[in-house]
Amino acid sequence: MEVQTSKETELVDITERVKGSIESENVNNGFCVVFSKHTTTGIIINENEPRLKEDILNMLEEIVPSDKDYLHDEIDSNAHSHLRSILLGSSVVVPIENGSLSLGTWQSIFLVELDGPRRRTVNVSIMK
Repeated sequence: MEVQTSKETELVDITERVKGSIESENVNNGFCVVFSKHTTTGIIINENEPRLKEDILNMLEEIVPSDKDYLHDEIDSNAHSHLRSILLGSSVVVPIENGSLSLGTWQSIFLVELDGPRRRTVNVSIMK
């Protein structure tokens, strides 16, 4: 799936699009792997609540500040984006039960943009 981001850093809820992939495959039980093909993004599961999303972005800035003098910045000034993606990871695995993602009540799947805005590719692999 293609995802167009609109900010330098943001959380984009892709849950409904992932659900659509499962429905189109008619999978009753299995696993769904959601994987980002980029070194400056992350894939996470968390609650889609605006203040929490802001807290997550603030935490990333606190742990890996964007204004630090990183060696990689001599190449393209986005070392903080690469380092943040290491903390988040590039994929999640979600069980599929009875034809639906087995997410908790408040859980959503997010693409975390760390070096945008950009057009991103997310792979959704379904295993029966």
